[in-house]
Amino acid sequence: MTVERYLRGIAGFFVLVSILLAHYHSAYWLFFTGFVGLNLLQSAFTNWCPMMDILKRLGVKS
Repeated sequence: MTVERYLRGIAGFFVLVSILLAHYHSAYWLFFTGFVGLNLLQSAFTNWCPMMDILKRLGVKS
């Protein structure tokens, strides 16, 4: 898998987990969902995301 596919999978996982935490624990977890969404939006325009750097350092191919 490539960095982009891992990135989408990780973002989807974070969104689903934060929604579950918001439902069962505290609504403040929705701020994390918003952070993930904003990060995805800015990466659409800049083609850069911190998670992409982390994945590349871990050896995932581009």
